[in-house]
Amino acid sequence: MPPSPSALELAAAVARGQVSSESLVREALARIEAGDPALAAFVGVYPRAALSAARRADARVAAGGPLPPFHGVPIGVKDLDLVAGTWTRFGSRAFRWFWSPADGPVARRLRAGGFILVGKTSTSEFGAMPVTEPDIHPPTRNPANPAHTAGGSSGGAAAAVASGMVPIAQGSDGGGSIRIPAAFCGLYGYKPSRARIPPLYGRADPLGIAYVGGLTRTVEDSAALVDVLAGAPLPVAPPPDRLRVRVCVRSALGTASPEVADAVTAAARSLASAGHEVEEGAPMEGSLDEFLPVWQQQLAALPVPFEGLLQPVTRWLRREGRRLPAGAGRAAHAALSARVHTWFGDADLWLTPTVVDPAPRVGAYAGLEPREAFHAAARLGAFTAPFNVSGHAAASVPAGVSAAGLPIGVQLVGKDDATVLQASRILFPGL
Repeated sequence: MPPSPSALELAAAVARGQVSSESLVREALARIEAGDPALAAFVGVYPRAALSAARRADARVAAGGPLPPFHGVPIGVKDLDLVAGTWTRFGSRAFRWFWSPADGPVARRLRAGGFILVGKTSTSEFGAMPVTEPDIHPPTRNPANPAHTAGGSSGGAAAAVASGMVPIAQGSDGGGSIRIPAAFCGLYGYKPSRARIPPLYGRADPLGIAYVGGLTRTVEDSAALVDVLAGAPLPVAPPPDRLRVRVCVRSALGTASPEVADAVTAAARSLASAGHEVEEGAPMEGSLDEFLPVWQQQLAALPVPFEGLLQPVTRWLRREGRRLPAGAGRAAHAALSARVHTWFGDADLWLTPTVVDPAPRVGAYAGLEPREAFHAAARLGAFTAPFNVSGHAAASVPAGVSAAGLPIGVQLVGKDDATVLQASRILFPGL
């Protein structure tokens, strides 16, 4: 089968008059209606508003003149972001009836980029867990095997793109929440650096660890989406022709499974064949308990109207965060960031697993006590969360499938965004 058109290719077709935005939106709505009951990728779909916006987009094409990069392309928006005239539930029963009268900063930038917002995609409660299994709706499932999770917290975005419901979806990443679902669903997931997009979530992200990006089928779609979200193209010089690449498959929370380690090794060979200097690197030192104050105080800062409606893990994180001394999270953030930057050393790029194993089964952490459940799930973020603290650019790149048919991803981490994108293009030609 030929590859599916990328979001940028669809936008170009709309601009040339080869296809209408309205037809793209109608196709997306039909796929959502047919496929979403099995996957629970969407928590809200808005056909009337989306079709009206698509008709306006088509009229703008007919009128002539310059168009934004994703003009007329349907997109899903994660349900942690405000979209005018929709419910924003944050994956939580505590916000079941939270109605947003206006767009938040992410939705405004997506509209300015030409996107047609067709619906809200599912998330774990407040994005707190790396699997999307909130109490407010059924668990989000992996299109490769619905018995397994699509990951989290941008699980709905990943499931929506991997299943073909939409060509591109926006996500956010506070500890791996774009990269983990990308790895589990066989997609490209790019977390920009802190320098590329300053924090957009204000008081909801007091420590500045949440980043916006997308789940896509090509590197170029993700890069262009981040340009839209940043408000400008990537303003940096090209990276060096010969990169210093360090490779590691071990972390303090676990070692990559043989299949994942083999995928990392294959990616390292590809980078070496492209002329880059590739060497094994030492694992980063640290423990989950050192990161916990960051996550606990981040969650504790959120204003919640009905604490008793939260899931046990979320309540536990918030309770422990409120017990910490003021500033404990910020101090832990600073110490961890300094350690990550020291560990990064003189490398231009690190190559690691995105996640140590392929996607676990849905419900793998159900029935565990809150602390136990969080510690077990935290293994999924062992290689991703450090770079939310440090602010490095990072991306999950599709790297094959396991013997069981589950996608595997490898992670590229760079000092700057251009380096990560350059290496991504070597490893991933697109789906």
